Amino acid sequence: MMLLGKKKKEKEESTEEEQETKPSLVDLLSGADKGPEQRSIMFVGELNEEKAADLISALLVLSQEKKKDSDRGDDIKLYISTYGGSAHEMFGIYDVMNFCKQFCDIETIGIGKVMSAGTLILAAGTEGKRVLGKHCQVMIHTVNGGAMGELHSLENEMEQIKNLQDTYIQCLSSETKMTKRQIQTLINRKVNVYLSADEAIEKGLADEVL
Repeated sequence: MMLLGKKKKEKEESTEEEQETKPSLVDLLSGADKGPEQRSIMFVGELNEEKAADLISALLVLSQEKKKDSDRGDDIKLYISTYGGSAHEMFGIYDVMNFCKQFCDIETIGIGKVMSAGTLILAAGTEGKRVLGKHCQVMIHTVNGGAMGELHSLENEMEQIKNLQDTYIQCLSSETKMTKRQIQTLINRKVNVYLSADEAIEKGLADEVL
């Protein structure tokens, strides 16, 4: 019994060591000889702080690598498949993408689903290099939020949600063929607005079907 326990303990210690030595995304990017496949980033799943930090770090690392005898680097390919997530993390990624586009183009490729926060990230790719899978579904909706407390606190939170939504509309309008009024009309339906790949292209959220 003690022997079995020892083996189990050794296995647990080994697992902990493996976790501690597992390289991060940034380590992999900064330590590899980067061909085209190493300049691809997968954004899959819920957008949260951890995922946003990885994505922002990868964009910053890759965007600073320039081609020989050139001021710009090779394209970064950003694959997106998400139901969305935090609006604040979305704006963080959006700002970093615009910064990085000074140094290289960012190709955005929507696969499966590009919804909520993912929609602005898709649209923020370099114009002419935003692609959707044929069966990818795109979704736009109002900014969601919830709060409990005193009346003044609730009024303050509602004001912040409105500011977030206004900023989202402004950013989306600047990246697409839609005006702020058109976007407002869409989301004022107070339902999730689903678009096919072709419909998303018509509205300027992407440029072509994969």
